[in-house]
Amino acid sequence: MTIPREELEKMVRSWLDMVEEITRNEGLPVIPAEKTGDPLWVDVRELRLKYLIPISRVKRFFDGLKEGKVYATKCPVKNVFFFPPQADCPYCMDENLEWVEIDGEGVLLTYTVVNVKPASYLHYPDYVVAIARMNEGFNVLCWMNVDDVSKLKIGTKVRLVVKRREPEGFLTYYLEPV
Repeated sequence: MTIPREELEKMVRSWLDMVEEITRNEGLPVIPAEKTGDPLWVDVRELRLKYLIPISRVKRFFDGLKEGKVYATKCPVKNVFFFPPQADCPYCMDENLEWVEIDGEGVLLTYTVVNVKPASYLHYPDYVVAIARMNEGFNVLCWMNVDDVSKLKIGTKVRLVVKRREPEGFLTYYLEPV
């Protein structure tokens, strides 16, 4: 379920109004956690970020996502993979890294269910963030698509897939159980 942006902004404004009311009445920005009732300190400063990241030297990675492929870079001197890809090897400073399409198969190392989210992720239902060891020998950290979290087990075989993240509509990679 996705929440339209206008509705999300209305929810955030309502929540902030509630925090201000509690702060005026109680003298502290402390609210009860929705699920547990435990006291939560609310930092009253708002943090909104938009930033630009130059990607010209790793653009092939993003081009690969458009094709449904996931790429890593590999140092031909040190025989080391880098994911997410980088343009230079930090070990030998080589700038001539090779682009390698990864096979996408791996093993689940760990995961967590995220149910306390930053404001910019409130429109998502609870989600799973996982780390998997890929066949190429490096770890990947990303969201995991899974229907039933209770069935997830460390050591499960997983596959890295490219999907569109909604409602934003951009392509990214996810892990899925095989």
